[in-house]
Amino acid sequence: MFDSHVAILLDAAVSLVNVMTDGADGGKPYQAPAGEALPSAIGAALPGEVTASMEEALYLAGTALKVRRVFEAMDAHRDDEAAAIVNALVVSTGARPQLDRAPGEPWQVHFHGADDTLAVGWSAGIASALTLTIGSDLGGRLGVCRAGQCDRVYVDASRNGVRQFCSRSCQSRTKAAAFRARSAASRST
Repeated sequence: MFDSHVAILLDAAVSLVNVMTDGADGGKPYQAPAGEALPSAIGAALPGEVTASMEEALYLAGTALKVRRVFEAMDAHRDDEAAAIVNALVVSTGARPQLDRAPGEPWQVHFHGADDTLAVGWSAGIASALTLTIGSDLGGRLGVCRAGQCDRVYVDASRNGVRQFCSRSCQSRTKAAAFRARSAASRST
């Protein structure tokens, strides 16, 4: 399905969007970190030991807003809109593929930006992963949670591609609400 490097980048995209964008999460309002909390929130959203400066955190928060629009567009079957946003991200970051190899490992395709700063590098990698996803038959696997009062995003990595929720708790909450509604309707008839 997804190459391991692309999967890591898509997971980072989901984490950045879900941490860095306002909305609703699991039935509760969610406000993204701001101000002095921003760099540590970015560090927690990205894999590994990441220390972001305020400038890098602001850049990545801006990337998260753009990536949210990509997930929303793909979820609503507005592929042209999503592609335009991703193409603009690719150009703005100078995203480019490069072969890299860790000691004792085979060569792997990784993505870099016009410079290898934390913010541009991660943004370019995420833009490249979204390009590969939307440009293949996997674009439909980018989604926005269908649970009431939740707008967190996800990548559907399930075998059959039918995921609709960001988490099991949102799925359970939705199923329980539907059961209660059916039970109430059957009691009133």
